[in-house]
Amino acid sequence: MQKILTAGQIRRADAFTIEHEPISSIDLMEGAAFACYKWIAENTPDKKNVVIVCGTGNNGGDGLALARMLSNERHVEVFILHSDKSSDDFKTNLERLNNCNDVKINTITPQETFYIPQSTDILIDAVFGTGLSRPAKGWYADVLTTMNNHRRSTHIAIDIPSGLFADTPTPPDGTIFEADITLTFQFAKLSFLFAENYRFVGDFVVLPIGLSPQFTDNEYTPYHLTDDIAIPEILLQRPKFSHKGTYGHCLLIAGSYGKMGAAILSAKACLRTGAGLVTAHVPKNGVVCMQTAFPEAIVSIDNDEQVFSAPPEDLSRYNTVAIGPGIGTSGKTVAAIGNLFEKYTKPVVIDADAINCIALDKSLLEKLPENSILTPHHKELERLVGPWENGFERLEIQRQISQYHKVTIIFKGAHTSVSLPDGKVFFNTTGNAGMATAGSGDVLTGIIAGLMAQGITPEMAAIYGVFLHGKAGDRAFVQKGLSLIASDIVENICNICQSPITQDITQ
Repeated sequence: MQKILTAGQIRRADAFTIEHEPISSIDLMEGAAFACYKWIAENTPDKKNVVIVCGTGNNGGDGLALARMLSNERHVEVFILHSDKSSDDFKTNLERLNNCNDVKINTITPQETFYIPQSTDILIDAVFGTGLSRPAKGWYADVLTTMNNHRRSTHIAIDIPSGLFADTPTPPDGTIFEADITLTFQFAKLSFLFAENYRFVGDFVVLPIGLSPQFTDNEYTPYHLTDDIAIPEILLQRPKFSHKGTYGHCLLIAGSYGKMGAAILSAKACLRTGAGLVTAHVPKNGVVCMQTAFPEAIVSIDNDEQVFSAPPEDLSRYNTVAIGPGIGTSGKTVAAIGNLFEKYTKPVVIDADAINCIALDKSLLEKLPENSILTPHHKELERLVGPWENGFERLEIQRQISQYHKVTIIFKGAHTSVSLPDGKVFFNTTGNAGMATAGSGDVLTGIIAGLMAQGITPEMAAIYGVFLHGKAGDRAFVQKGLSLIASDIVENICNICQSPITQDITQ
């Protein structure tokens, strides 16, 4: 689990580390540059011609130190964007680089034409760091545009793509370096996690550089990156005399005419995750389909032939309820959801068409059982709350809903964000583009419901469920590539167990 700190917090962490470790700022920069050098050496061994474009601040100093290190085995050329101001550590690294005869150093001014040699294999951006507070315009924009147009090279950004803001939306009138890889220091930046910034960030790699844990461990942030979670112990160790009732009973309200596949996928995922019993509440025309395709499920039969029209009379037997996959949005179903929320006051997993039904009748938001989990994708959340301008605005809306209604919201997509009722947000790191396939979200609903049925708290079930879902998808991708389908994710749930959680990661 990694924190996501602001640029200001990271600067304070730098200062604290320099003062208390103790370590000089130039040596801290040397360590950061070496971390970049090591990654590049290990991951791009065949790319021998390197161009590094440097500003005159500390980000440029990182670039100069990296140039010196890479020059031992590669041809390196440096372009420095002239400025009347430069940081002390930049000056020190420039002196060191001047003593390195193998590196060609070019200082360019706004009056000169900037070019990138056609033979360049790797183009490294070290122009602006996280301290940038204005959009890149004018000459700097021209330089970044020239860099972006050199597409035959691998683009690597140091710490953050130049022109991108770390903690706030970047104004649309600025130019931003378009990286294939961003090598960022110690902590991911919040802006890396939004879809609109992927064209600039590419894939990011977090490189530890030795910032003091005495400072960072005590620094508060609501934002976290779930890069490694172990499986809950309850899923690993089952007492000899336990039975199916020991591991919970989930009611899954799913399916409608023509959409029974969603119910089957979700029910399978629920049992694969370890729930002892799953009862699938389906319309009359879905009974044969469910019992034929998935005989392990108990079937509760709705009075309506085609849609969900009313929950079962007795809900007391169920440890948790999940609703939504494939249920449609008929008027009967909207009313039935309101009925469910009145009768069942424990947390509910709410997905897909159940969210769309709430969007049709916003009064249902006030009836949500506390600590419930909503799992919208982009369009489903937009139907619920309206459009947003950018990822930062969407995230704040998501957090506000979680806090006001005391629910957990899982905003699905790359780096799925899980917002908790206390305002914390956990961004996921597992999963792949192959999971953008029909039924993937239904599988996630089943996984989360299966965890909750076994007594795992809704917050932990959401965070861990998203992580496990992505891990299973990653295993499926290894086997099937972009041809993977949702059933492949279900079949890989059993392959994810590693070791038990030892502490509550939400604390």
